[in-house]
Amino acid sequence: MDKREKLRMSFDPHTIEHLGVKMYSNIPNAIAELIANAYDAEAENVIIELFDKDGSKSIRLTDDGVGMDFDDINTKFLRIGRKRRLEDGNAFSPNGKRKVTGKKGLGKLAFFGIGDTIDIVTKKDGKQILFTLDWNELLETDKPDYEPQFHIIDCNSEEHGTSITLKNLKRKSKFDKAELAISLSKLFNLFDNSFNVIISLNGDEALKIDDKLKYKNIAAQFKWNFSEFSITVASDYSEKSKISGEIISTEKPLKPGLRGITLFANGRLVNAPEFFGVSESSHGFSYFTGWLNVDFVDDWEKDVISTDRQSLNWDLPETELLRAFLKKTMSELERDWRKQRNEKKKEEIKEKTKVDISGWYGKLPQEVQTSIEPIVTAIMYDSELPVDTQTSIVKNLHSLIPEYPYYHWRHLHSSVQDASYTDYDRKDFYRAFEETIKRYISEVRSKSGSINSTDSGMMGEVFGKGKVLKVADKYKKTDGSEFTPFTIENIEEGQKFLSMGILSGARNPVAHEEVAQLRDSKLFTEKDCLDALSLLSHLFRRLDDA
Repeated sequence: MDKREKLRMSFDPHTIEHLGVKMYSNIPNAIAELIANAYDAEAENVIIELFDKDGSKSIRLTDDGVGMDFDDINTKFLRIGRKRRLEDGNAFSPNGKRKVTGKKGLGKLAFFGIGDTIDIVTKKDGKQILFTLDWNELLETDKPDYEPQFHIIDCNSEEHGTSITLKNLKRKSKFDKAELAISLSKLFNLFDNSFNVIISLNGDEALKIDDKLKYKNIAAQFKWNFSEFSITVASDYSEKSKISGEIISTEKPLKPGLRGITLFANGRLVNAPEFFGVSESSHGFSYFTGWLNVDFVDDWEKDVISTDRQSLNWDLPETELLRAFLKKTMSELERDWRKQRNEKKKEEIKEKTKVDISGWYGKLPQEVQTSIEPIVTAIMYDSELPVDTQTSIVKNLHSLIPEYPYYHWRHLHSSVQDASYTDYDRKDFYRAFEETIKRYISEVRSKSGSINSTDSGMMGEVFGKGKVLKVADKYKKTDGSEFTPFTIENIEEGQKFLSMGILSGARNPVAHEEVAQLRDSKLFTEKDCLDALSLLSHLFRRLDDA
């Protein structure tokens, strides 16, 4: 075998098409790579200019970073797949100001994902270098390397930075500056006073891109500081304390594209919004969005971030542990959300209806509460009915089944309710009965004018056949004729004996036993009280007619 013979692996230019063009076919992701390059070059200001007038579209991004010299362009910028962290020996920008976001050396291929022609102008150390990358030229070259034309001119040594213009764009529709700004904000979590990015369209007023833009159209109901909340989660995950961020819930369900928790590492998206394996069939997860910083994943020896930065490789031991912790935390956070949301709804309904849900439940018999509570829960917490509709339903339900329903369902006379309710509410049933007896005695004396010294004697004196108070006089049969004297006599006598009897039922036991003993022994129960109050209600109604 000839020792001069060699095996050689070669790369077709079309490889770039698969690595870059297909992977970065949308404008936000492609521009994001340019922004990341500017950040890694220690730029403090980045200007994105969109142009779409007269049917010609282009995008220009200018930064004030350190710029590139000829050697930088050749060995770094034009080198596909350069592992900068391995070659440079650290993960920091040229002057050590920032931890760099780039890692694989494939981001520059994003340019060809949206445009065929790339003009680059860069300044460093008194030299300005201009060169153009042309997609069609690259495909047609028959050489192992693509050699773009360039020009070098002198410039002010104080000037530095890079301008990249993408031309011959594949995009047909017009640019939406505001929408693009929001899309870019969702891909980063590093915009601050030390890194300003603005975007303009056809020279109009520039719009600043910041981290708040990603949640611009979201009205938060509750927020959780992840670091503070995760402390309450029982877990021995070793990286737990290194995770920070904010989880947001909304009052109404979010659109599908806005749901989920985004992961960022060193300010760049590394995992698109998701819920880390928690069952998303749960109603609550349609209300959640937010972001978490997981910078440590970028420091792992294994590269766990996908090339398009849309997801982590969740099949590795390191990421499985992270996913398990995030899943558990989100499950517990969802339970906390339900608790807070339910309490808020209770307060809203209480304010609008004056119905205290917890207090209402506490004053319902067990068998009634068991039936009512699932209905209220379904209306208030599990439905998407408007709050006004929920409020109206709860208010109507409460009017049908009020506190102490058996008390109200008896349709007690107003005087009985007025005299008894305070003690009944305290579950002092015998005293409620006794206070109503006192009210009855007082109203009988007032109406009859009796001065009889004994209450029972007074009842016998004013009620009955031919007595002062006639309770049946005004009633006639349905045909207008009179009831028989015998019927009237029985009703009048009945009022007398019932009045005397109920007084004995109230006063005689009290004369010999403490009210507390009657109550606590269950000798006089709630049902006994309601039965007695119902009888008194009947007597009051007769008294009204007397």
